Amino acid sequence: MTINVLVVDDQAMVRAGFSALLDAHEGINVVGQAADGAEAVSLSVRLNPDVILMDVRMPHLDGIQATKRILGSSYPAAHIPRILMLTTFDIDDYVYDALQAGASGFILKDALAEELVHAVRVVAAGDALLAPSVTRRMISRFAAQKPRESRTSALLADLTDREREVLVLMGEGRSNKEIGASLFIAEQTVKTHVGKVLAKIGARDRVQAVIFAYDAGLAEPS
Repeated sequence: MTINVLVVDDQAMVRAGFSALLDAHEGINVVGQAADGAEAVSLSVRLNPDVILMDVRMPHLDGIQATKRILGSSYPAAHIPRILMLTTFDIDDYVYDALQAGASGFILKDALAEELVHAVRVVAAGDALLAPSVTRRMISRFAAQKPRESRTSALLADLTDREREVLVLMGEGRSNKEIGASLFIAEQTVKTHVGKVLAKIGARDRVQAVIFAYDAGLAEPS
């Protein structure tokens, strides 16, 4: 299956570079480029990409607001675009808000080519990019600045003891394999529990589940 990608960045050379890099890999097709968030919103509707590679800081409409608008649009349930944010980490102070807006992960602008391609494939497959560890540090840093939300209590009450254990380990950034080893259960069983957890807490992917774990006090920044 070909992964259709929309590349969004306000720097023309960056857009061209990422587009050429991704187009060179089998199974990935760059369907368009946007110079700012407003253009990204427009092209996302017209081009219907699978993945949007979105810069955080842009003029007119930044990546966070663009993400909110795109994911707030009416898409067929089977084809909601996944958004992979481009960040420089040290200067981007809105990472947590982007995660809350529905971004599926982050990649550093100076990442290796193989890392970018891997990130696109991961989010296209419907998973969230919680690695490398810098992403977990971002989540920890910004989750620590957010107040706990009272609505989480009711949602937590719907979780079984096992599902809560799985959520805690997800909050620690553990993979399904690592969760299985910790709880002495099969990886496929972990996948089943993860799916139930996501459904019960209303999270669209693993990243939002991690945020929920922080908001609920089940995980603490490290």
